Amino acid sequence: MPRLSKKTMFAIEAVLDVAFYAGEKPVRSGDITERQRIPKRYLEQVLQHLVRDGILAGKRGPSGGYRLGRERRKIMLGEIIRVVRKLEAATEPNDPEIGSPLAHEVVWPMWEKLREEMMGRLDAISIEDLCQLARGRGVRGALRGAPKPQTGEFSI
Repeated sequence: MPRLSKKTMFAIEAVLDVAFYAGEKPVRSGDITERQRIPKRYLEQVLQHLVRDGILAGKRGPSGGYRLGRERRKIMLGEIIRVVRKLEAATEPNDPEIGSPLAHEVVWPMWEKLREEMMGRLDAISIEDLCQLARGRGVRGALRGAPKPQTGEFSI
């Protein structure tokens, strides 16, 4: 099955942290680093790409930080993963000469189909779904006035 890279996990955690802990002030990257134990060198790079793609909005300066670029229910896991995938693909070698005819004609097409199916499922899971799941599991954040999770709405 496709692997979940460190950068992908960090990106999901960062967006979820911003969604879950944002209050009146933006969430500082240092707070995300501390809460999620994400190395700063990974986090800053990922945050920049998430801002560039409109998933997060960044504000510079002493009162700066990050907010969601749009509503939690409109940010899907699949798009976060695609942002990181583009970032990782830029550094991966891509040699079409590598592999046998079986790899090119059977294995890679099958793998691509599985990846598309998985991405379809991830495109149906929103950050709001994950926030509800976290609240349902007792994780406390700065969310106020958020609806209580409904059982059966989302499952993993």
